[in-house]
Amino acid sequence: MKTLAELLRTVPDVLEIQGDAGIGIKKLRFDSRQVEPGDCFVAIRGVTVNGHEFIDKAVEKGAVAVVCELPFPGEKDSVPVWVQVINSAEALGHMAAAQAGFPSEKMQVIGITGTNGKTTTSTLLHDLFSAMHRTAGMIGTVENRIGRDRVPSTHTTPDAVGLQQLLRQMADAGCTHVFMETSSHAIDQRRIAGVTFAGAVFTNLTHDHLDYHQTFAAYRDAKKRLFDILPESAFALINVDDKNGKFMVQNCKAKTHTYGLKRPADFKAKILENGLSGLHLELDGAALHARMIGEFNAYNLTAVYAVARLLGTEKMQTLTLLSALHGAEGRFEAIAHPTKPECIAIVDYAHTPDALQQVLETILKLKKRHSKVITVVGCGGDRDKTKRPVMAREAARRSDQLILTSDNPRTEDPAAILRDMEAGLDKTDLTKTLIIENREQAIKTACRFAGPGDVILVAGKGHEKYQEVNGVKHPFDDKEILKMYFAE
Repeated sequence: MKTLAELLRTVPDVLEIQGDAGIGIKKLRFDSRQVEPGDCFVAIRGVTVNGHEFIDKAVEKGAVAVVCELPFPGEKDSVPVWVQVINSAEALGHMAAAQAGFPSEKMQVIGITGTNGKTTTSTLLHDLFSAMHRTAGMIGTVENRIGRDRVPSTHTTPDAVGLQQLLRQMADAGCTHVFMETSSHAIDQRRIAGVTFAGAVFTNLTHDHLDYHQTFAAYRDAKKRLFDILPESAFALINVDDKNGKFMVQNCKAKTHTYGLKRPADFKAKILENGLSGLHLELDGAALHARMIGEFNAYNLTAVYAVARLLGTEKMQTLTLLSALHGAEGRFEAIAHPTKPECIAIVDYAHTPDALQQVLETILKLKKRHSKVITVVGCGGDRDKTKRPVMAREAARRSDQLILTSDNPRTEDPAAILRDMEAGLDKTDLTKTLIIENREQAIKTACRFAGPGDVILVAGKGHEKYQEVNGVKHPFDDKEILKMYFAE
């Protein structure tokens, strides 16, 4: 058991400590409902709940210490050890790291941030290092991996305590490298505080999560913070083709490296051939044949190669192993129709206007001249409403047939979400658009519309195996639904 003083050792901006900091702490808690005797309660200002309102409840349940942003209420005799800090969420991250024994210092942790490409990049890096017989960890949207073991994931980046516990498991399992998707929410909420990064990657930045960040500038600034906290010993790798890349590394202490396809870069790739069978690239002056499809995957592969080389891998071994890797589940994943020649369905997680546009532009470049593109797409509930009409418009302009449907409505009315999407369509768009709220029926309809050579895109949910309606997750898998109706 560590003392409160030991847990506070690396916490920045401790303003005041009232009481004996030598007291032992059983567990760190930021949810007052979970507090048990001997715990330390850290009061965090959350998105919907302010933990400072539950300090008294935590003390009643046996918390022996409170860490918060409020000054000591001197009139209360029964208050436990009281610690005032500038940012209690930041403090929790550092305390959780200390409690776990600073596991990130024992491995090389690479944070990957950006709107699109995080999952594919982290998955490919994990698979690449595993192929090199390294024990690697991965933290991400689809799942977490500890070596070859897979652990279900509930958030792109876990809460501060859960993250440090997961890193501890990885260190104990002998992981030498950890590749971590780092979401803007996690950075803004200081969930990554206390993590020592060996490097960070910026993929790209487009319209997303404005329901949370409110403005694009705030969203961009949250991403930048990952690079602000890098130590001098780390590397910062940015996509030089994205105009926000240079902004990310302003005043960054780490050494900056660049990758890209269009502008001069430290790690430069050129697409020689791009087809439904895969990519042929010239990467760092050498040839690479990859099973993955599309320009966006050329960026992902280049980022993966760059990270691997910056971590000391050998050039030709890296290129050879990269050529054999598959992308992440639900990321431009193709399913061939069993009887209709060259008819395929593509399942993709695209849930932002830019990601949807990129996927459809890729399909348009790769499909045969007279083949149709049939798109099935929806938008999630309780999320950024401003992107809904834009998503529908981007899909309509690039599809021969558009089917708007339900995604994860969560607590919203699916019909209201569809009305928001429909508002982005003009009269021409509407002539080729169907609105089918039931997602299974929408996919079934797309399958029946498709002929030989046609391409169906089912976008928005990707790897997800559920549909969330009114707080309940119902089993639902786009790929399995497609396969079922393809088989009919």
